[in-house]
Amino acid sequence: MPVRLLLASSHSGKLREYDQLAQGRVLLAPLPDFHSLPQFEESAPTFAENAAGKALHFSRFTEELVMADDSGLVVPALGGAPGPVSARYAGPNATDADRVRKLLAAMAEKGMADRRARFVCVIALARRGRLVAIFSDAVEGILLETPRGQGGFGYDPIFFYPPLGKTFAELPREEKNRHSHRGKAFRKLLAFLEAGETAVL
Repeated sequence: MPVRLLLASSHSGKLREYDQLAQGRVLLAPLPDFHSLPQFEESAPTFAENAAGKALHFSRFTEELVMADDSGLVVPALGGAPGPVSARYAGPNATDADRVRKLLAAMAEKGMADRRARFVCVIALARRGRLVAIFSDAVEGILLETPRGQGGFGYDPIFFYPPLGKTFAELPREEKNRHSHRGKAFRKLLAFLEAGETAVL
């Protein structure tokens, strides 16, 4: 039987991507009553600390295996910003378009000479308040000056991926999943589970 994971997230884009990535190899389900549980403040300075802290926090409310992630965009020219605050970069109620506009404005202030960027994803697994494993990966790209494409979410419309000559928002879902930071990190998780590593839990 496939391993069942409870995903500690309410982000619809992430939930959709992880469900596509799972392809039946694991059973993914939202953590029951996620919104009514005490929330975890993702205030750590690194993706790994936020992912691990969130997985540990929510694993205390269930007997099942909990998966949590933290992901975002790292721009060297901005000192690594937006980094772990990628989702909150333009404020708590900002839209994806708001965040993109703020990032492009920040890049314009820097003169837009160095437009390198990378997406980072860290996934943590925990059970009953104990960290089981942590996985990470990244993908390198270039920030465009204007958004392109209608797919994806977040900063995808301005993240240009040179090997394919398109932004992540221009890629079909399956193709994006093959190359994305989230897809690569999640495949590491799948390999871990399919190797039977959870048998010791």
